[in-house]
Amino acid sequence: MHGFLRYFCTKSRSAKFGIDSHNLTATQQLCPAQAVSWLLCPMDEFLARLRNFDIRIRKAVNSQMRGSFRSVFKGTGLEFADLRTYQYGDDVRAIDWNVSSKGHGTFVKVFREEKDQTVFFVVDVSASQQVGPSHRAKLDTTKEVCGVLAMSAIREASHVGLYCFSDQKERYIKPSNSMKTGYQLIMSLFKLQPESIRTNLADAILFTLNVLKRRSVVILLSDFIDQSYEHNLKALAKKHDLVVIHLYDQREVNLPELGIIPVHDVETGRTTWINTSSRSFRNTLRDSFRQTQTRLERLCKQYNANYLALESQEDFVPKLVELFRIRRY
Repeated sequence: MHGFLRYFCTKSRSAKFGIDSHNLTATQQLCPAQAVSWLLCPMDEFLARLRNFDIRIRKAVNSQMRGSFRSVFKGTGLEFADLRTYQYGDDVRAIDWNVSSKGHGTFVKVFREEKDQTVFFVVDVSASQQVGPSHRAKLDTTKEVCGVLAMSAIREASHVGLYCFSDQKERYIKPSNSMKTGYQLIMSLFKLQPESIRTNLADAILFTLNVLKRRSVVILLSDFIDQSYEHNLKALAKKHDLVVIHLYDQREVNLPELGIIPVHDVETGRTTWINTSSRSFRNTLRDSFRQTQTRLERLCKQYNANYLALESQEDFVPKLVELFRIRRY
C-alpha cells in the first residue's frame, strides 16, 4: 500500500477511514502485511531503537529523580504476611475474626508490600492503529513505547505480561520475570500480524480483569476509537494500578484540506465521500477528538489512573520521563 492511511472521526466516533493520498481513491481493503510499516524494519534496528530510548529515559529519570528507578513500576498491592496479638490503637478492620473467635486472644493480620510486582501491557493492534504516514503509523509508536517500558520493567525484576487485541485475542503472554519472557514479548510486538482489523476494547479490558488475579500495574495502549468501554475501564482502574496511553495521529486533530474525496472505513468496509475543505467538518473532527480525550482524562483522574496522550510523530521520551516523575512521587 503506497501513500498513507488517515483517520476521520465522525460524530459517532466509530468510523476509521483510510485514504490513498497519491490518487485520492479509496483503498479497497486493508492487508496487515502491507499496512504495517514496522515489518520493513529489521529486528536488530527495532532493538537498537528500544535500547536508545531506554538509555535516554534512564539517564533522565536517574538525574531528575535521584531515586530508585524501580519505584516507577512499584505497585500498591499488599499480601498477607503474619498474625500478631491485637494492640491498643490497631485498626479494627485488620482483626482476623476467624482466628480470634477460637478464644486464644484477639489477633490482627499483618500485611507487607508485594515484592513481585506484575506489569501487564494491553496493546490495541486493530486497523485504526495502523493509521498514519507509511514510515510512522500509530502502531509503530505503540510498539516502541510498549517495548521500552517492558525492557525497563524486566530489568527491575518485575513480572511482565502482554495482551495484544483487535476484536479478538491476537497474542497473550503470561506474566513472568524471566529474560526469556521479556525477549518473547518484544519479538511478539515486532512480528505480530493481526488476524482481524476490527476493535473491541471492552472485551480486551474484560479479558485483562479475568486473567490478573491480584493487583498489578496495567499499561493500556490504544487510540480509543471504539465505544461502550467506559464501564469496563472504570472496573480496571478500581482493581489495578492503571496507566492509560492514548495514541493519536495529527490528522485526527488537524485535517489537511484535500477537497471532496472518497474515504474507506478499514474496519467496516464502508466507503463515503467527505468535504475536507469544509470548516464545519474540520471543526467537528477536531471537537470529536477533544471530547474523547477530555472524557478519558477525566475518567482517569476520577479513579486515580495515569493518563498520557502521545502524538505518533512526536518524541515520546520526554513525556514518558514526566509520567515516571509523577509515578515516582
